Amino acid sequence: MLWLILTILAWGLIHSLLASMAFKSWFQKKIGAELFRGYRLLYNLFSVISALPIVWLLINLPDKNLYTVPEPWSIVMITIQVVAVIFLILGVLQTDALAFVGIRQLFEVRPVVMIKDGLYRYVRHPLYFFGLIILWLAPASTLNLFIVRISFSIYLIAGAYYEEKKLMREFGHEYIEYKQVTPMFIPRLF
Repeated sequence: MLWLILTILAWGLIHSLLASMAFKSWFQKKIGAELFRGYRLLYNLFSVISALPIVWLLINLPDKNLYTVPEPWSIVMITIQVVAVIFLILGVLQTDALAFVGIRQLFEVRPVVMIKDGLYRYVRHPLYFFGLIILWLAPASTLNLFIVRISFSIYLIAGAYYEEKKLMREFGHEYIEYKQVTPMFIPRLF
């Protein structure tokens, strides 16, 4: 269990460092603006590949079952997870999926625009919101999965606060106004 916690912590620290404006600015100066266009794609690939040790530990570490939700509630939970996956995909598409992954930047440079419509009309961080739903509405859990859920929840929430600061620097008063009328995580539907 300690190895799992340390591995997740290391992943989160490296992921955060590589996402920081300070590191990206330093790295862009080192490699130049043209090569830096591939940074987001490499960052995303690295994020996925570097998460594989966490998956390996989940599979191979001793574990114990914490709970299993019986039917019909397990079916309800899975249904909500499926809906959350669909909305998560819609959120990625709304942010321009090719740019989100880092492919578009390889071929063209576009100015960053602030998105305030669609899912972003209801919540400032829909990808995190739906990600948390997917994480927590699994109808069964082991101790190791519970540790992963807690760790990634903390990481997502902390990441959202970091991202908010970046967005305020990037968009200024427009983002501050948006922040005042749009909830961070829990959508206001009415």
